[in-house]
Formats: sequence, structure tokens, C-alpha cells
Amino acid sequence: MTYVMSDVHGDYEKYAAMLKKIAFSDDDTLYILGDVVDRGEHPMRILSDMSMRTNVIPIMGNHEHMAEHVLRAVNVEITEESLETNWNVELIRAVQEWYENGGYMTSKDFSRLSLEDREYILDYLEEFSFYEELTVGENTFVLVHGGLPDFSPEKPLDDYHPVHTLYARADYEKRYYPDKYLITGHTPTFLIDPAYDGRIYIRNGHIAIDCGVCHGKNLGCIRLDDMAEFYV
Repeated sequence: MTYVMSDVHGDYEKYAAMLKKIAFSDDDTLYILGDVVDRGEHPMRILSDMSMRTNVIPIMGNHEHMAEHVLRAVNVEITEESLETNWNVELIRAVQEWYENGGYMTSKDFSRLSLEDREYILDYLEEFSFYEELTVGENTFVLVHGGLPDFSPEKPLDDYHPVHTLYARADYEKRYYPDKYLITGHTPTFLIDPAYDGRIYIRNGHIAIDCGVCHGKNLGCIRLDDMAEFYV
């Protein structure tokens, strides 16, 4: 079976509960559409668990993009030279922006790791893809964290600027592909339509699966084989 979830935001308890609820096994595949980190208390536990499962396919979110940039820059021995080289205005602004978007909890959790484990997590983040396309049964799905800016149905996925797909927001009033589903996270479903508060949004060729964990709502997961929805 093939599953998709997104925007776990450091909530290890809900992540673990979801794996148990769907009875996730070695025969299944799980795509996670980014924003595993930030805001919640245990992003490193989630990343560590994901990294040990070859059947979990991670896709980059804007929060991983911010976190990886900052943590890679500061994860060095503090010397006079490194302070002069690394701590420039650009990095200070990046840290400030990241913290304003929930990065403090990730930074705190990361700081508890050994140097070896920090490098392991950073290397794992670099393995995240920016988008995936797959066919399950008779349906084809395009998976991306945020959206596809300047969209055209004929435009190959590789022609989109990868970073822009992380921060863009899909237009849920617009059907993108005539023959494919676009699956996104990033935008909580209650902001798309209040009727889908805490629920997966499926309309107009869209499947939006950020159900608002970091807003005290559900973690959602969809099984692409039969479109079954799961919540914790």
C-alpha cells in the first residue's frame, strides 16, 4: 500500500500513532511531504525514525529548507575564524526568520545530539527530494510540499525552480492537471475551506493533506490505493 502524510511539525507521538494506525509495514511505502521539523518538541526523533526506513520517501518542505541552511552553517567548531566566516548578516537574518517560524524547538532538539548524529541528520536532509510523481492503480499523483508556481500542464516537473515549490501555495480553485491529482501540504486545510477543518481536502484534482497538527488539529494520512483517510 502507498500512503502520504505531511506537516508533522515535530509531533512524534502523532507520527508514531499514525504508523501504528495504518499498520505500516515493510511492504508499504510512505511519502512525507515535508515540514517534519519546527514548532513541535521532537523533530529529531521523527527524522531519525524516517531515515532508518527505506520505504519512507521524504520530500523537502520549506521548514526543512530553512533548518538545513541554518544548522549546516552553525554546526561547526566555534573559533574566531568560524565566527568571522559564518556569522554574517545573511546568516543572522536566516536564523531570525527560522526562529520566527518555529525553528527554536528544532534547534534545541538538534543541540542535544552528538556531533556524529548531527552530521547524520544533516546528510539525511540533503537526500530529500523536491517532488515526486507516481502511479498507483489507475491514478497518477504529483507530490510537492507547497505548490507549482507559474504552472502549465505541459511543463516538466524538473523545469520548476525547486525552492519555489516549497514556499508557493497552490490555487485550490484551479484544476492543475486534467488527468492527475496534485497532492500538497504547506497550507492547512481549514484555510482552504473551513468545512475541511482538521480533514484532508479532496476537490478539483487537489489532495491537500496538511490538516493542521501545529494548530492543535489532526495529523492526516491518505492511502492512495483506495483513497482511504486516516486521522490521529
